Amino acid sequence: QVQLVESGGGLVQPGGSLRLSCAASGFTFSNYVMAWFRQALGKERELVAGITSAGGTTSYADSVKGRFTISRDNDKNTVYLQMNSLKPEDTAVYYCNALDVVVATMRRYEYWGQGTQVTVSS
Repeated sequence: QVQLVESGGGLVQPGGSLRLSCAASGFTFSNYVMAWFRQALGKERELVAGITSAGGTTSYADSVKGRFTISRDNDKNTVYLQMNSLKPEDTAVYYCNALDVVVATMRRYEYWGQGTQVTVSS
């Protein structure tokens, strides 16, 4: 079965760092664009960072640009999110997302992890 399992969340002080990992199984990881989303209490889910299937292109939300880095290791079927200079407003549940679109058949394949809590507080 398809699984995305996030880890690495926790409590960290403002200015601190955290590294999230997402281990994938049950699908061909190297075919998928991977992304990290987050959702704070009472707020909409937002895209934090994305990375193309081979890792050649990345994108970031303006709010995290320069502080967060997304990367992937296709040999390990794992995507990472390095978070530096953390702020209280980064507090949220962080979700791993996998996406593939087959244009020829107009089919979309998307999977989500269960999320990992990140709390930035003194």
